[in-house]
Amino acid sequence: MEAAATTCYRHPSTEAYVRCTRCDRYICPDCMREASVGHQCVECVKEGQRSVRRPRTVFGGAVSRATAPVVTYVLIALNVLAYLGEVVRPETVDRFGVLGAALTGPDGEQYYYRGDTFPGYELTGIADGEWYRLVTGAFLHLPPDASFGVMHLLFNMFALWNIGRAVEGQLGRARYLALYLLSAVGGSVLVYLLAPDTSTVGASGAVFGLAAAYWVIHRRLGHDMAAVNRFMAGFLIWMVLSALFTSWQGHLGGLLTGALVTYGLAYAPARLRTGALQLAGGAVLLGLFAVAVAVQTSALTG
Repeated sequence: MEAAATTCYRHPSTEAYVRCTRCDRYICPDCMREASVGHQCVECVKEGQRSVRRPRTVFGGAVSRATAPVVTYVLIALNVLAYLGEVVRPETVDRFGVLGAALTGPDGEQYYYRGDTFPGYELTGIADGEWYRLVTGAFLHLPPDASFGVMHLLFNMFALWNIGRAVEGQLGRARYLALYLLSAVGGSVLVYLLAPDTSTVGASGAVFGLAAAYWVIHRRLGHDMAAVNRFMAGFLIWMVLSALFTSWQGHLGGLLTGALVTYGLAYAPARLRTGALQLAGGAVLLGLFAVAVAVQTSALTG
C-alpha cells in the first residue's frame, strides 16, 4: 500500500519531500531558503531576521549599511533653501532670526527694548512668545547685501559637510539629527540669555556642537588625538577671533551643548544607552532650555 504523497504547506498542489529544519513542515523548491544546516521555509527565515539584534555603535546608534550621510545632505539643503528664501524675501531675517527682545516702531524699524513699551511700538522677539526663533534662526544666514554675505553660508555649509559626515556615521541618523538641533537651540538660548537685544542668524551654533561631538567621539574610540586637538584648537581660535563680528554666545552655547550631549551618549553605562533613555535625556535638556528661556523672559518683561 503506497503512502500518501506529501505536499508543501504553502502550495498544497505541489508535492514536497523536504522539511523545514526549524518548523518541520514540508516545503517545495519555491519555498526553500538555504540555512546553515538544511533548508528553512519563508516564514521561518522572516521570523529569524526579526529576532536577530541589529549591530549598534558604542553610542547606541544602529549600524546602517547605507554609507550616504543623508541627514547631512538634508540639513545642507534646508539651509540653502532658507537662504534662497531670504534672497526672495529679505524681511525673512527680521521675522525669523534669533532675537530676544526689541521694539518694532510704526515705521517697521526695530529699536532697543529696555523694559518699557510705548504707544505705537510693539514688543518683538522671543520675549514676546516667539520661541520658534530659537530654531529658525539657526537655518538663516546673513543676506547677500551684508558685509560677510553669502560667505557666511558657504563657510558654515563647508564645515557641516566635513564634520557632519563623520559624526553622522558614528551616531546614526536619529541621534545625529537630535544632536544638531539641540546644539542649534543651545546656541540660541545662550544668545537670549547673554545678548537678548542682538539679532543673530546662522548654523554656527549647530556646527560648533558637531565639532565638540567630533572631539568626544574620537576620544571615546581611543583614536590618536593629536590631529583632532589641532582641529579643535582651530575652532576655538575662530570662536575668539569671530567674536568681533559674529555671535560668540551662539558659538559657545552650541559647543557646550554638543559636548554635553555627545558625552552622555559616549560615556553613559551600557544599560542606559537605550533609545528610550537617550530620548528622555534629550527631553530633559529641552526642558532646562525652556526653563532658562522662561526665566529670562520674566526678567525682561517684568
